[in-house]
Amino acid sequence: MFMQSPFAGTVGVRSGRLATMFTVSTKGRLLVATPPLEDPNFDRTVIYMLEHHEDGALGVVLNRTTDDSLDAPLDRWIELQTTPSSIFVGGPVETGAMVALGRPRAPIDDDHELLTPITDDVVSVDLTADPALAAADVTQVRVFRGYAGWGGGQLEAEIDSGAWLTLDGDADDLFTERPEQLWRTVLARQDGRLAWLATAPDDLSLN
Repeated sequence: MFMQSPFAGTVGVRSGRLATMFTVSTKGRLLVATPPLEDPNFDRTVIYMLEHHEDGALGVVLNRTTDDSLDAPLDRWIELQTTPSSIFVGGPVETGAMVALGRPRAPIDDDHELLTPITDDVVSVDLTADPALAAADVTQVRVFRGYAGWGGGQLEAEIDSGAWLTLDGDADDLFTERPEQLWRTVLARQDGRLAWLATAPDDLSLN
C-alpha cells in the first residue's frame, strides 16, 4: 500500500509529557536523535519531517536501510531510485505502507498530478503513477516502508526534554548515498558542541 499523505490516523510512537500548545512546525526540517535513546527504533536516527501541526507530526527515518528491493509493479521505479536503491525503514507506524520522496528538477506546483511539494526541493511521489511520467520532473526517488508519528503535543514535549535536535537539512541529506553516515554527517556540520556529538562513542560512558 502506498500512502500519499499518511497523516490521518497517526498515533504517537514514543511516550512523553504532552505539550500544552503547538509552537513551531518542523515540517521540512530534520530531527536528529540525541544519544543515547533507549528506543532502538530511533537511536541515532535522522528523521525528515513531512507534516507537523497542532494535531501531531510525522516523518520518515533517513538512515535505516534494508536489503529489500521493490517488487512488481513498483519495481518500475527502480531506475529512479537513488543508491542504495533499496527500501528504507521509514518508521514503526503503518509498516505496510510505502512513502516515496523525490527530488524535483524545479519547484513543483500544488496542483501537480503526480507530485506533492513538501519544500521547494523535496516532493512526495505517487507510486501508483507511471514512473516514466514522473521522470520528467524528478531526478531521484527514495522509498520508505512505514513512518514515525506523534500525537498532538507529543513531539514538542520530546524536543523540550532534549530527545531531539531540530536542524536544517536539504535534499542531499534525503538522497545521500551513504545513509549509514548521515547522523554523524549532519552533526559534524553544526557549530560548537553539536559538532562534538558527531565523534561521540556509542557508549557515552567511554568518553
